[in-house]
Amino acid sequence: MPSNDLAGLSLKLAADGIRARKISPVELTRACLERIDTYNPKIDAWITVMRESALAQAQALEKEQAAGQFRSPLHGIPIGLKDNIETAGVRTTAGSKTLSGYVPTADAEVVRRLKAAGAVLIGKCNMHIFAAGATSAVSYFGPVRNPWNLQLISGGSSGGSAAAVAMSNCFAALGTDTGGSVRTPSAMCGVVGFKPTYGRVSIRGIVPLTWSLDHCGPIARTVEDAALVLQIIAGYDRLDLQSVDYPVPDYSAAIGAPVAQYRFGLPPSYFDGLDEEVAHAVNDAIALLQKMTAGSEDVELPSILDTGANSEGAVYRETIGGGTSGEFGGSGRAVDYIRQWRHLRLLRRMVNQEVFAKQKVDFLVTPTIRELPWSIEEELARVASARPRNPKPGNTRSLDDYGLPTITVPCGFSKAGLPIGLQISGQNWAETKVLALAHAYERATDWHNRRPPLQPDAKVPVLSKTAAAQTGESVTR
Repeated sequence: MPSNDLAGLSLKLAADGIRARKISPVELTRACLERIDTYNPKIDAWITVMRESALAQAQALEKEQAAGQFRSPLHGIPIGLKDNIETAGVRTTAGSKTLSGYVPTADAEVVRRLKAAGAVLIGKCNMHIFAAGATSAVSYFGPVRNPWNLQLISGGSSGGSAAAVAMSNCFAALGTDTGGSVRTPSAMCGVVGFKPTYGRVSIRGIVPLTWSLDHCGPIARTVEDAALVLQIIAGYDRLDLQSVDYPVPDYSAAIGAPVAQYRFGLPPSYFDGLDEEVAHAVNDAIALLQKMTAGSEDVELPSILDTGANSEGAVYRETIGGGTSGEFGGSGRAVDYIRQWRHLRLLRRMVNQEVFAKQKVDFLVTPTIRELPWSIEEELARVASARPRNPKPGNTRSLDDYGLPTITVPCGFSKAGLPIGLQISGQNWAETKVLALAHAYERATDWHNRRPPLQPDAKVPVLSKTAAAQTGESVTR
């Protein structure tokens, strides 16, 4: 099979090929590395490509394959890591100059689990600096470019992870999500992004933005692929203070499960101010879901107060010698932070009862983001004038506050060929139900089968001097 065809397989099909010994881990890894060589100069999705170690991993896993030993469905599958996820012996920059030389001595818990499962770690993905933005235009290593249009933002902060998956540079990647950083770039790049319940996946060993809101989750090309990755990284970590000891079900069992019995809620405020093309695509998706399920109704959601994000970010900023200013904001008053911290925990405790039980719905369905991607040039000009334009708030950040498992799936394209995402949320710990509905919708449509039209000879737009000054495009990797 040609390398492009190999790299373009879904994770599930690649895993089946490895299990049947029709595909080797080395073949898959080389195919992805070829795609990275061709397309990374255009999309800037990778900060560090772990070429030698990835091939060494693949060779070792191929020997196990030959002996009939398979660690998990991820055995021999190339996976990317957002570059705020620590990897032993490999630099972890968080997209920043401050950490550009930082080489951890231990793996993050999610990395340890991926390695144990036999995943091939192929590289570290570019991102918005310190995960403190939703565009991935601002990185010491240059802006991540949207594979569907190189002039546009990829979304953030896990922009490199989403762009890499969209361009078949890897079969899945991990991202982190504090205000929408898995779902926003996944929607803008036309892939699947899943933020599980808060505490479901360990965040130990991940450069923090806000401990109380930080999540880690998979980005993949299909819902089934996301379920396979989540199965490996989910589970209790006693050394992570945010981790929750709650049974992990079989996520793949949700694929193909019936959904006709479910009802979903539509929070009206999440549909305010939608771009016209986003509204059209999302309304069509909702109409289809209404036919597939027991229907929908409008619902009200609990109000959200300030959760003290700046205070937590300032703590980490101080530990790395950055003071309490810059990307993370000021430290605030301790009494205010404690009050906000208590409100957040009460909110998460009551959200299942107030939203799902009382209003008798199983899901929330909304647009993932309310607008289409805009130009990198425009964004960096705004950064230069201290007026960055992040996506309109509300549709992603609130789900981090609630801590609810939330997935985005492609639900259409604009007239200019830009992806649009649909967001599905469920009750805490109900990842299987969310996966079931998302997969049912995916199976009923073909949006997820579309691939960016980016060609190997595509020209990369040149930024103005003013815009380029806000990035680190001249940095030598």
